[in-house]
Amino acid sequence: MPSETLWEIAKAEVEKRGSDGSEGDGVEIGEKSVFFIGSKNGGKTTIILRCLDRDEPPKPTLALEYTYGRKAKGHNIPKDIAHFWELGGGTSLLDLISIPITSATLRTFSVVLVLDLSKPNDLWPTMENLLQATKLHVDNVIVKLGRKNSKAASEMRQKIWSNMLKDHPQDRELIDPFPIPLVIIGSKYDIFQDFDSEKRKVICKTLRFVAHYYGASLMFTSKSEALLLKIRGVISQLAFGIDKRKSICVDQNKPLFITAGLDSLSQIGSPPVPDNDIGKIQAHSPMELWKKVYEKLFPPKSSNALRDVRDPARDPQYAETEVDEMRIQKDQELEQYKRSSSKSWKQIGLDS
Repeated sequence: MPSETLWEIAKAEVEKRGSDGSEGDGVEIGEKSVFFIGSKNGGKTTIILRCLDRDEPPKPTLALEYTYGRKAKGHNIPKDIAHFWELGGGTSLLDLISIPITSATLRTFSVVLVLDLSKPNDLWPTMENLLQATKLHVDNVIVKLGRKNSKAASEMRQKIWSNMLKDHPQDRELIDPFPIPLVIIGSKYDIFQDFDSEKRKVICKTLRFVAHYYGASLMFTSKSEALLLKIRGVISQLAFGIDKRKSICVDQNKPLFITAGLDSLSQIGSPPVPDNDIGKIQAHSPMELWKKVYEKLFPPKSSNALRDVRDPARDPQYAETEVDEMRIQKDQELEQYKRSSSKSWKQIGLDS
């Protein structure tokens, strides 16, 4: 019997790696993606740099940015690759969410939502807008994936539910797990810890409910090295599959740290509002109830104040005097052109 050619040996090795490093559908586990979304200037870039051991000052994120990291698994074994995407601008660039999340990347994709704890009035609208937009796109991608690979789409849904309901099956009817792994990080804990205790209680309980509702992990962080190391461990688990022990800290006087699936509605309790008032609140779902209770204490800013600048060229974060002066001049020239063009067309219309 003739010996195998070098090509046949290489082909067999690639096929073997594909079958060993997959979840039944040929997707290699050595390449994952983590997508950071969240509050504007909330510390997303700082967390990414810390996870990648990069000692450099964070720069403002322009629209959508990409970087990557590698991690060795062993001698003569290809390094695992982690793709890091970051959405800038808070909630102003939701259309860009569709770029990194595709049917090709979805099964090895995770989302990290970073919320600025020092700005509680912006917290709910930022969280709601970003999670709703991301979930809508992910759901659409899963539907498209299901048309080509129904087994893979079904396994994704089953995996999320199985992780959630091991310890608290009674919560099933009241939660709606995010379709892909989700981590919620509350940043700037060093400022938050000085808040009034009642305000801290409302924020902590609300974020615990939201995290449990979406089947997400929840943790607080700051510039503290100890807290950053904890966050780094969680992100490494998402990016490289490094297994970490599950842990839980629900003390509102300490930084929260709750691994997905360890909390429950019974432990979280009811929304922080007097019992005789809760029946007066009109709500169609638990999420809407918690939203109304939260916004009663932390009303969102007006739509004009909350609205983000959609045009980065007009964003004060990226102001440059010479460029901005030239931009104003060009805008004036454009308006003058529009007026003169309009006048010319009207004259043509009168003459004809």
